[in-house]
Amino acid sequence: MATEWDGKSRGTVFGFKVFIFFIKNFGIQAAYNLMHLPVPYFCFFSRKNVRGLRFYFRKRLNYSWFKTAVSIYKTYYVFGQTLVDKVAISSGLRSNYTYEFDGEHLIHEVLKLNKGGILISAHVGNFELAQYFFKGRLNEASISIVITDQDHQHIKDYLNQYLKKDEMQFIIVKEDLSHIFEINTALSQNRIICIAGDRYMHNTKYMEAELLGKTAKFPMGPFHLGSRLNVPVLFVCVMREPKRHYHLYARRVEIKSRNAQDLLEKYTRNLELLLKRYPLQWFNFYDFWEDAK
Repeated sequence: MATEWDGKSRGTVFGFKVFIFFIKNFGIQAAYNLMHLPVPYFCFFSRKNVRGLRFYFRKRLNYSWFKTAVSIYKTYYVFGQTLVDKVAISSGLRSNYTYEFDGEHLIHEVLKLNKGGILISAHVGNFELAQYFFKGRLNEASISIVITDQDHQHIKDYLNQYLKKDEMQFIIVKEDLSHIFEINTALSQNRIICIAGDRYMHNTKYMEAELLGKTAKFPMGPFHLGSRLNVPVLFVCVMREPKRHYHLYARRVEIKSRNAQDLLEKYTRNLELLLKRYPLQWFNFYDFWEDAK
């Protein structure tokens, strides 16, 4: 079983076509209800992913077997809802949702320094939606999201028909490290750079820290950059709540210069607080803590 993320996300163009059809013709709730059809498939046939979730609920959160089984189903369902929300909001249905900013003033303070900032997020909740929520509130800057998932280009090509491209700003991680220059350029333009801190890929440098009681591996890049670039760093996540409501959390971090390990440990403590409040929004579907070993 793979113990690191392979950079790939699952899904098919046909699946997205179905959900977009339901969103456009029957509404968002109908698309949510439709999620109950594919969820059992993933629960029964995506064994490696389910195994990773089972370790998370059983070993990290100490759930019973029954609660673990129910939580795995609910996690897939909530993940499906976030995918529906991403398509719906980015295609012009933002008014169907409500949202709140917890720590928005911290981002404004960072922008006033006029040297950009780094937001370190995680694969919990639905941070990609932040760019749509910020629009109209942070007019003086834009957000660039650093991504590593380059597979399934046919899916992205199809979704681009519905996503508003003028709001989509991505920096793609490249093997030749040229994305570092893009990040520096964006910071010089007072942009906010968002990068996930909870997935490392095979054959890349990593760091280790304790999360939920056991040591795990994390990508070195976000914490190395955050501790060396002399720009403000915030931990930010957008968590899904009932009734189509999203809650953005932003926390300013005190940086010890060139001490990436200290930044990582502060990151894991912040992430633990979120997971204890939103346990069903852990969307790392692999053996994160290498429990299979």
